[in-house]
This record gives sequence, structure tokens and C-alpha cells, in this order.
Amino acid sequence: MSKKYLVMRVDHDGGRTDLSEEAKALARADAEIRGADCVTEEEIIAAAADADVLLTASAQITRRVLEALPKSRGIIRYGVGYDTIDIDAATDHGVVVINNPAPAWCTEEVSNHAMMLLLGCAKKIGSLNGLIKQRNWAAAKQSVFPMVCVHGQTAGIIGCGYIGRRIAEKARCFNLTVLGYDPYADSAAASQSGIELTELDTLLRESDFIILQTPLTEETYHLIGEKEFSLMKSTAYIINTARGDVIDEAALIAALRRGTIAGAGLDVFAHEPPEPDNPLLAMDNVIMTPHCASWSDTSFNTLYRLVGSEAAEILSGKMPQYLVNKGVKPKADLR
Repeated sequence: MSKKYLVMRVDHDGGRTDLSEEAKALARADAEIRGADCVTEEEIIAAAADADVLLTASAQITRRVLEALPKSRGIIRYGVGYDTIDIDAATDHGVVVINNPAPAWCTEEVSNHAMMLLLGCAKKIGSLNGLIKQRNWAAAKQSVFPMVCVHGQTAGIIGCGYIGRRIAEKARCFNLTVLGYDPYADSAAASQSGIELTELDTLLRESDFIILQTPLTEETYHLIGEKEFSLMKSTAYIINTARGDVIDEAALIAALRRGTIAGAGLDVFAHEPPEPDNPLLAMDNVIMTPHCASWSDTSFNTLYRLVGSEAAEILSGKMPQYLVNKGVKPKADLR
């Protein structure tokens, strides 16, 4: 028997086919779920022509895509950020946009990953591991000098939402003083997590480890560039578990080459995957992971169920919990 609704997962991710967790949550909405491996606008439009709700992680949902999908009433993103979706276009077309904020599924994973990158940079884990595997024990032993300590240093967190505050709580376990910059921060919540809120320039000058955990918006695009790197200590490390374009990558490369800063721990990049000739790939003082800070089997199974549940809410005529475009007038009546 055919289902009443169609939910379509459109993404370029190697063709994930197991949608069982989403399907469980969608059962109550009489909805079928399918997946398609899409890269271009044309592929998304063709795959989702009959879809009532779109699910996406990295696919670009543009105005052209939305104009070509008049049946679509909702877009749900696998994750916190929603910079891959044209929010204004969705609002213009009465399409609700839903994200899945960190507290619901990945706060612990991302904050753990940020601290892992911080510790990995401080203790030179990447380069030492590489030298030992090259059977070069003597060089590994020599390259430990100089090495900063972690305890007693200062961590500066840019973006003091749920994840940023959890990073602060974990940083304090390592006896780090924590500064924070976030013009929209809940000051009471920040203080409770041990964060001393300050201005951006002050944070950059005083921090030994700078952790980026802010969403990518017009306001935060290239928030950290040449001027900001010039304010940092030459012994400082920058950690990015937010979005690649929060950093001006060319300015980062220049700062690393000149020794303006000591190194970087990066989970995200301006272009993913990085181009083969990206200089960051050849730098011993840069630790990289493939945009996986939020990952664990447990966290993603939770996310899949949340995505399916939010889609079910829309198809059941209810307003989902995590609405992004709050000014939208939904094309479907949502209670």
C-alpha cells in the first residue's frame, strides 16, 4: 500500500542507504522515505519533485531548487548549522526550515572533539605520531621542544552557546582560565560555565588556545583574518570546530607560515574536502579531522531519529520544535 507522503533525503555523502531510524519516526505520519545521492541543483530537483519534505546535510538548497519544488512544505537539516539553505527563499515560498540544535544530540561530542584538538596541538600529537611511524624516534624526541603546557594557560572561546559553554566546563577541568566572546551570549549561563566574557581583541591577545564555536553567518564570515591573527600570541593555537569560513583560510596559512601563531587544530575547512594542493595539508603544526566533531554512532542515531520526528510533525500538521525561519507563513497549516 502506498504512503500518503514522501520524505526525500537529498545529499552527496557516498549514498547512505540505511534510513531505518528516520523511517521509525515517520511511521506515525504515513510517510515513505527515500534517499538520493545529489550534487547539482538539477539532481536535487529531479529526485525531490514529488517530495513533501526534504532532508539534507550538505546539499545546497537554493532559491532555484525551492522554486522548482512547489510541493515541498519543509526542509530539515541534519545538524546545527543551516548555511547550506537559502532561508530567505524558503520563507518566501512558505517552506519551514528546521535544524537540530546541539543540545539535542551532539554537545558532548563536539566539545570533546574541541578539547581533543586543543590537547593534540599542545602536545604535538600529529607530528610526533608521524615521526614515530616513520621509524624516526630520535627526531620525534627532539621535536618535542618547545612544548607548551596546558594547565595554567588561557582558553578563549568564540561562540558561547551550548557547545561553547560545555567546552569551557571541560577546559576548566584542565585548569585553564576561560575567556569568551559572543555578542549574543547569555551572560548568566556563560558565568555559570566559568566563562569571563570580554571583547574579541582582548580574547585574541590574552588566549593561548582560541576555540571557534560560532555559526557561519554574514556577521561571522571571515571573523578571524589577518588583523585578528596579528593580535594573537606567537605561541597561540587556533581550534576550529565551527565552520571553515569563520576563518579567512588564506590569512591562516600566511600566519602559520610566518610563525604569527604556533599552530592549528581544524575539523572544518573553507572547501571540503581541502584541495590536494592546500598548504595546510603539508604543515606539521596543523592537526586535521574530516568535519567529524559531532560524530559517534550514538549521536548520529539520535540525530536520525530527531530528523524523522521533525518531518513527522510537519506532515501531521504540527509546528516542529526547532524552527529556523520564525517569520515564515507556512504553505501548509501547522498548529
